[in-house]
Amino acid sequence: MSARELGVAEHAVVKTLVMEDEAKAPLIVLMHGDRTVSTKNLARQIGRKSVQACRPDVAQRHTGYQVGGTSPFGTRKAMPVCVEKSVLELPKIYINGGRRGYLVGMNPKALLELLNPTPVEVGLAQ
Repeated sequence: MSARELGVAEHAVVKTLVMEDEAKAPLIVLMHGDRTVSTKNLARQIGRKSVQACRPDVAQRHTGYQVGGTSPFGTRKAMPVCVEKSVLELPKIYINGGRRGYLVGMNPKALLELLNPTPVEVGLAQ
């Protein structure tokens, strides 16, 4: 895991997850590395009937990134972005920079300016 190699808490490493709603419309969810997403709670909070993870080939088509190297920045398609609210409270996060194993450290407040994400509370302990 990248967190161990960097010597940082897995909680500060942010996963970029590509999901889709019941109409197959894609969206991105930014989640702590040590948490999973409650898709039921996510759907409820964003006003959708259901949300599920995209198949890897579909995620790659939407983002232009290889799975495992997905970044929320510079995606092929513009997609809505949701971020686990507590991610924004961390002093520093490490997020994928566009290829496997390439993490970028940044202030999480920059996500608000760059991605205009919807804060959600959908994280579950793994």
